[in-house]
Amino acid sequence: MQALRRFALAALTAAPLLILGLDSTADPRATDRFQHSGRMPPESTADATTQATLFAEAPTGFDNRTNGLLRQGAAYDTLNEDNVVPDRSFNDDRFLFEEVESIADGLGPTYNAQSCAECHQNVVTGGASQIAEHRTGRLDVSGGFFESLGGSLIQSRATNAAIVERVAFEDDVRTFRISTNTLGNGFVECVANETLLAIRDAQPTEIRGTAVMVPVLEGGNAMRVGRFGWKNQHASLESFAADAYLNEMGITNPLFPDENTSSGRNVSFGTPFDPVPEPEDDGDDVQAFANFMRSTKAPSRGRITRDVQAGETLFNQVGCNGCHVSTLRTAQPGSLINGGAMRVPLALGNKIIHPYSDYLSHDIGTGDGIPVLPGPEYAATNVLIRTAPLWALRTRNRLMHDGLSFTKQEAIARHGNQAAGVRDRYGALTDQQKNLVLTFLDSL
Repeated sequence: MQALRRFALAALTAAPLLILGLDSTADPRATDRFQHSGRMPPESTADATTQATLFAEAPTGFDNRTNGLLRQGAAYDTLNEDNVVPDRSFNDDRFLFEEVESIADGLGPTYNAQSCAECHQNVVTGGASQIAEHRTGRLDVSGGFFESLGGSLIQSRATNAAIVERVAFEDDVRTFRISTNTLGNGFVECVANETLLAIRDAQPTEIRGTAVMVPVLEGGNAMRVGRFGWKNQHASLESFAADAYLNEMGITNPLFPDENTSSGRNVSFGTPFDPVPEPEDDGDDVQAFANFMRSTKAPSRGRITRDVQAGETLFNQVGCNGCHVSTLRTAQPGSLINGGAMRVPLALGNKIIHPYSDYLSHDIGTGDGIPVLPGPEYAATNVLIRTAPLWALRTRNRLMHDGLSFTKQEAIARHGNQAAGVRDRYGALTDQQKNLVLTFLDSL
């Protein structure tokens, strides 16, 4: 559920900061709203090495239970549309995350899903799923990318048959992006910028990732390292939730107040297709979605056997852990993140998580062909994909960004370019060693 169509991006590498502006043809409102400020306030308030004794493992489990940020609340089956209260409890926010939206709520006019849980519910609410969104566009003679009319995201549903979006024949750059896991993302949000940048700086040149810098919309468009979405297009869960509310369900909100078009055609309030004035949500639902994700436990591990441990050793020896980083630590409680819009709470601060990702963008030969923004200055971003977090891998049977790899072996074989050396080292293992690596992956 990640579809931010227009924002400024800077690829922060070991080279000087590169701040890119918006395409001159973009909506001027988007220029004002989605260009980051270039300001990145420090987020790390203490030296992690001196605070080592204060860190604790983050709670894990697939059990629809809170991680402690919100209280659990009244029994889930006692909640309904009349008595639910946003942010009162974990169960209240879970109810809203699962709630099916209607046209009267602002659903559509073009959309992909009727609830957050429709795309994020395996094996509990907040997990990944088989649902994929569809993106298209085309290249011009100079190689510049042009989005489809209305944006690269093609919504698959509509509230009226006359406005269902279709793929233009000329748009021959086409891809799917499968829904991602959101469990444990509150901890990921609380990983300081400095932590991710230090990982990048320590990576060998041949596999060094790109830190995609994006605006925190609720934080005065402060610049932060993106970490959510296949393109790392969001850095905060509130921005992520607001984006999904508009682009996946068609519900406008304070951070995304303008209705989508239908292939460039205006279908917003005032037309026959949209009976609800903008913004259709006052921001309460967006905040509840974000706080639900912040309150989820991290995915738990399966049984860890000697074979699993041996497989992880081989996983590290061939270099998979260069990008699939096993362990991250969150910032100290009280640290200001998200441009000052959020203070790291006690339940999420000084926690150890094991996502098996560096949350950086890499060129591994599977780029979906869609840059973050159209225009020649963004062309290089079409090959970049976020390192897929491997936690909860055992709950997924459709792999890679497009969901078109169906076995772990197929997914590994697709790794090329920056990952080619690691892939080849895995390929040189004996069959027995490869099976140990696969056994390890099955424990995640």
